[in-house]
Amino acid sequence: MINERVIIALDFSNRKDALRIVDELDDLVNFYKVGLELFLSEGVEILKTLKNRGKKVFLDLKFHDIPNTVEKAVKASLSYEVDMLTLHSLGGFEMMNRAKHVVEKAKTFQNTQLKILGVTVLTSLDNKTLTEIYELPINANSLVKNLAMLSKKAGLHGVVASAVEVAEIKKHCGKNFIVVTPGIRLEKLSNDDQRRTVTPKEAFLLGADYIVIGRAVTSTKNPAEAILNMFT
Repeated sequence: MINERVIIALDFSNRKDALRIVDELDDLVNFYKVGLELFLSEGVEILKTLKNRGKKVFLDLKFHDIPNTVEKAVKASLSYEVDMLTLHSLGGFEMMNRAKHVVEKAKTFQNTQLKILGVTVLTSLDNKTLTEIYELPINANSLVKNLAMLSKKAGLHGVVASAVEVAEIKKHCGKNFIVVTPGIRLEKLSNDDQRRTVTPKEAFLLGADYIVIGRAVTSTKNPAEAILNMFT
């Protein structure tokens, strides 16, 4: 029984550990996130390996640069045939819009199904941290809403945001606007480096389209059992 809405984060520094998890979850999960650590360690070969195994790939490199650079980076990413790709919504409308046009143009020639998501506010940030950054009072929920609306205007397929903001995003951007939710924990932890976290059940009840879960599953003795018990 494969749950298509659960994305497992392969937060490892080598392919051996990453593929061990893929093997253990083969019949349960079909979608995997490759972030900076694994991509910088193993390069495009890990993407090819996952695709050759018939898996969906969420390439989470969070592009954030001048529009021309991000446009070229997205274009280069098309050859990997990944299913989702992230860039920072804070990069602005032009950056996101040019990335979107790269994918739209590629659909004609490469039949790509790539979906671009805008990263709104990292789940490690709370109002206090945002206020420290911007030197004025910042409300995380309001900032997420504004960035989601900008991402929608720029033509992106969806955003990455905490589950607590999903309802507001759907209200302003529509039910078909994808929301991928990180910061998923099987239980609440007091010493967590992510502030705006929820459980899998909570995330889906709040309207998330996909959840991303990593250490809470991959660091357990039995990852498959953790997945099976996730919604019980």
